[in-house]
Amino acid sequence: MGSRPRIGITMRLELETRRFYLGRDYAEAVHGVGGAPLHLALIPERGYVSSAIAGLDGILLPGSDTDVDPAYYGEEPHPKLGRVIPEKDQTDRLVIEECERLRIPVFAICFGMQALNVWRGGTLVQDINSQIDDPVKHQQGAPLARASHTISISEGSLLGQIAGGRASAKVNSHHHQAVRMLGSNLRAVAWSKDGVVEAIEDPRDDIFAVGVQWHPELSWSDDGISRGLFECFVRACRGVAMRESAVNARK
Repeated sequence: MGSRPRIGITMRLELETRRFYLGRDYAEAVHGVGGAPLHLALIPERGYVSSAIAGLDGILLPGSDTDVDPAYYGEEPHPKLGRVIPEKDQTDRLVIEECERLRIPVFAICFGMQALNVWRGGTLVQDINSQIDDPVKHQQGAPLARASHTISISEGSLLGQIAGGRASAKVNSHHHQAVRMLGSNLRAVAWSKDGVVEAIEDPRDDIFAVGVQWHPELSWSDDGISRGLFECFVRACRGVAMRESAVNARK
């Protein structure tokens, strides 16, 4: 397998205890498919983010129990908007900016996909149940890993390749917001029955940026598509690590 690519994962902030934290599933999934996970603190300072990402081969933007501040996409807060934590928004935005500058892979999950889309200039549905007609249930509750609703998958997309050419699949679901208008250099590649965007990709050949609205970290060990997403991401990160090694060897 060779050396493991180093993959940063941004954390969460618990306001009541002032603790950074993150569920174990993200790191275990990255490690389980050959990556070396490292947690990144929510310190919204450009110097910290630049130093923390230096030497990393990829970034995983995980889910969060918060919502992206709608001010970032020019909207007033909807009555159903959830908790907003500025340190989370600001740090993730600096991390995405640095990834763009360095051209390193980004895998964005749930809140992470929404943050990526907003950073690229897109907008969000602030509350699915009150802003989408006839929605399916997107907040399934326990058990968390259960595949609860169907998505359709775009033919020819990277997700479609990972799914082995399947036109549909079932996924878990734990969110009340969703992508509305796509950001720049992003395309939708999966949708639920109510039209909610379930996956996005950057179509450019030299950029790996993939976002999914469900939580593959919960089902990577026994679901082929979930595992395939992490494997594809870690392969892209390993390619960055190999290129860096080759450059350093020539110095």
